[in-house]
Amino acid sequence: MTQTTMTRTGAHRPRPISFLKLHESNGWRLKFYGIAATGERPRPELVKTAELLVPTALPHPAAHKGGEDPYDIDRYGAGFVIVHDAADYAFALYDWWAGENEIHQRIFSSLPNRLGAMRPHPTPAIGCVWELAVTDFERRAWLRHVLAREGGADMEAYLAEHFEGEV
Repeated sequence: MTQTTMTRTGAHRPRPISFLKLHESNGWRLKFYGIAATGERPRPELVKTAELLVPTALPHPAAHKGGEDPYDIDRYGAGFVIVHDAADYAFALYDWWAGENEIHQRIFSSLPNRLGAMRPHPTPAIGCVWELAVTDFERRAWLRHVLAREGGADMEAYLAEHFEGEV
């Protein structure tokens, strides 16, 4: 058996993850989270860029009842955005709930000093160890407040629950 050698750029360093705000735009209700490689929060200009990209990054209309086409599934106008001011790139991950139990995602990125050039990320990445901590929290919140809740979905409770921590 061949063992693959991995070269690391350094040991894992925890990063703070902060809930930034509930953002409403174009019918979407989105929990905005921030992660930064240095400092407590991402740069305000990166957060603003991510907000401005919401109409481009997310499908329209926000809430949609699927049709006959099996790929035309329901959307609920709810999701989360992870703004990550990483060391090598600036990222905005746009995640939304569809088809009852699915997370759909689009990632935009740019070089840290080229926020105006943010565009769809060119690889099939789904997130790094810090970003996936938010995704896991959101999955659990969706289960708790939408899928497993007796009496039906409580979207307000889902939107009110946020993750804060260091990963």
